Amino acid sequence: MVSEASEALSAFPRLRAASPPVAERGRPKIFTRVLAGLDAAVVGLAVGTGLVLRFGFTAASVSGLPAGTLTGSYVVVATAVVLAWLVSLSVHNTRDWRILGTGPEEYKRVIAASFRLFAIVALVSYVGRLSLSRVFVAVAFPVGVGLLMLERWLARKWLQRRRLAGEYGHRVLVVGGCETAEHLISELQHARHAGYQVVGACLPGGAPVVAAVAGVPVLGGMSRVLAAAGEIGADTVAVVPSPGLGAKDLRRLAWRLEGTGIELVVAPALTDVAGPRVQVRPVAGLPLLHVAAPQYEGPTRVVKELSDRVGATLLLLLSSPVLVLAAILIKLDSPGPVLFRQRRVGRNGQTFVLYKFRSMVDDAERQRGKVAGLNEQDGVMFKIRQDPRVTRMGRWLRRLSVDELPQLFNVLRGQMSLVGPRPPLPEEVARYHDDVRRRLLVKPGITGLWQVSGRADLSWEDSVRLDLYYVENWSLVADLLILWKTASAVLRGRGAY
Repeated sequence: MVSEASEALSAFPRLRAASPPVAERGRPKIFTRVLAGLDAAVVGLAVGTGLVLRFGFTAASVSGLPAGTLTGSYVVVATAVVLAWLVSLSVHNTRDWRILGTGPEEYKRVIAASFRLFAIVALVSYVGRLSLSRVFVAVAFPVGVGLLMLERWLARKWLQRRRLAGEYGHRVLVVGGCETAEHLISELQHARHAGYQVVGACLPGGAPVVAAVAGVPVLGGMSRVLAAAGEIGADTVAVVPSPGLGAKDLRRLAWRLEGTGIELVVAPALTDVAGPRVQVRPVAGLPLLHVAAPQYEGPTRVVKELSDRVGATLLLLLSSPVLVLAAILIKLDSPGPVLFRQRRVGRNGQTFVLYKFRSMVDDAERQRGKVAGLNEQDGVMFKIRQDPRVTRMGRWLRRLSVDELPQLFNVLRGQMSLVGPRPPLPEEVARYHDDVRRRLLVKPGITGLWQVSGRADLSWEDSVRLDLYYVENWSLVADLLILWKTASAVLRGRGAY
């Protein structure tokens, strides 16, 4: 223990000397301050809009407060609401650097801060017998929440672009076993927009002696963590499970990192589980990770079924002119039926007939043997980027995903969902192993994580991983987010061929 303490103390000078430049370390603070200023401007604009729409530019007093005095003026009340809103955003840690640009948690906190403030305003009005204008409240809060979400979305996109360029991120030192470290490094490299740049690794005793893991240099074992962090300027140490890394080792590492400004992150062995399913409960001094089972039945399924049918009906009504136009153009472009029917596998392995607009020549299925050598997929799927069987009109239909619209009838018939895994062919399912068969626990979808993450450009392994993640963690909120992102994916046309 004494030698470890000596090594930790001797490492501090190197740690400070090798830490990132002051300009780089100061960027998060600058970003959060700019974000705070934008929040103030947005909230002020929303509250001011509510004030002007209700009273114009004339002075008005709140009923229940002394009329004609400054304290009873709506201008003072509006200013108080703005200040209280900003305080609520700060109290809810909506500008916490650890959540910015990484997931929906930021949006959840902004919404929670806003609605709790709304509840407080309503309570104060009731207890104080103040008659706040309903128009003022009904305009200020919805407009404010909407503008805050838009502002945070724009800031998020800017931050993600800077992180992809190597800025505004965390320099990470991974500590753990070779296999688990490689998995974490690969996942973080895949999600570069999250801002976690792995710059080194330390393997504890018992791990294989290697020079690099997933292209990242190995800088030693547990005794070298502090020194290695100083050498590479790491501001985060991420620990993954390892046979040579016990509870005492992890506790001592946490002690040694105290006061260095380096964050300690522990990645559990359990992966691909979304946040809502995970709860940390301290029991006897142990932070136990409770993981809820996926919900495939019950009220949540009823809500999903209902939202699918309602959503499909609305989308069919809105897209009916496009459906009619596409049918006419397909008929004029090439001989054959307008619709393409194909047997697919749905929930629990039940087969159904999937409908699509025909985008290939009429005998495309019979010609499959001739183009089998052109297959570009590395798994059980069959995809060709420049498929000679696709018609001229078909390329446009696929580019804009119009060929998928008839699947809305499959949704109405209860065979598919708006959001879900990709609907597989029977011959694909016959080659599934047990893990991949979990895709069949829910209905296939017109769109899904695979659609908004690259579509046909994805490898078979990535497609399976995304579908399984959806199956394990699906929720109505996640479905709404995927539907929102689908519009952007369709406009970009990436992976549509």
